[in-house]
Amino acid sequence: MRIGVMGLGRIGAFHTETLAGLDAVDSLVVTDPVAAAVATATERFGATAADSPEALLAAGVDGVVIAAATDAHPQLILAAVRAGIPVFCEKPVARGVEESLEVLRAVEGSGVEVHIGYNRRFDAGCMAARRAVLSGELGELHTVRSTTLDPAPPPPAYVAVSGGIFRDCSVHDFDIVRWVTGREVVEVYATGGNRGAEYIREAGDVDTASALLTLDDGAIAVVSNSRHNARGYDVRLELHGMKDSIAAGLEDKLPLRSVEPGTAFPAGTPHDFFMDRFAPAYRAELTAFTEVVAGNRTSPCTVADAIEASWIAEACTLSLREHRPVRLDEVRKS
Repeated sequence: MRIGVMGLGRIGAFHTETLAGLDAVDSLVVTDPVAAAVATATERFGATAADSPEALLAAGVDGVVIAAATDAHPQLILAAVRAGIPVFCEKPVARGVEESLEVLRAVEGSGVEVHIGYNRRFDAGCMAARRAVLSGELGELHTVRSTTLDPAPPPPAYVAVSGGIFRDCSVHDFDIVRWVTGREVVEVYATGGNRGAEYIREAGDVDTASALLTLDDGAIAVVSNSRHNARGYDVRLELHGMKDSIAAGLEDKLPLRSVEPGTAFPAGTPHDFFMDRFAPAYRAELTAFTEVVAGNRTSPCTVADAIEASWIAEACTLSLREHRPVRLDEVRKS
């Protein structure tokens, strides 16, 4: 199949390299405002250059991967849907939930599959955790803990437009909690603080945050995030049930140092970058998209799925601002 890639920044270039190595992909068409990025992709992967998104959509592509700036996501998704071309788009759907809902309404009933990129759904550990929940081997869940700790904060320009740590970072945790447990969040309580980069505080954001989520069956999920984790990129998921407890991300490259005498775990070099931690998941995610393009499966993460994670982020943002619990039905709109 012929796949188009819109946006060749850090993640777009990474996706292009991954797609070039998939057996299902015969050729690539790429576009980006930065000519040097396009030149690199054409030279390294034999991709065809398109001088605009419109030209790319007219180049006979079977599917489109959108890795452009967030502001461009809605218009690019809708342009591909109007052309009848299946879409993979990095999260978020749009900068705000209102605009995401507009995309959802436009996509619904179109018959065109849209896959939103929440890569943890394709992480081997998270997939095994979901299977354990579905099989019932853990018993009834009572506690879930999801952790995302970045080794260093993003640059000021990114923070200024990110929408805040809950919308930018924690949504990955919110999505995986929903997906693995199969439950919905009904109430949140969030808190946060600033321990490092002053520009994060100046942007009205926090660099360290926690959220307590109440699920619709009464289970509790604890989400922990920070922009400052000197030891590396730490992503873990714990599930505690009445019969058993399991963890994803508890492996030798875990960026955590044990001080227990005689303990050699974890023994590997810590993960220091999200592309290192999730490289296999990204490959599995794009492989799944080629199956969507081929018509062999439906989207594994729809626009509606992505919006559910966004509602949780909105509720946490409000909770942080007003220092109180917030129910999801307080922020949710249809």
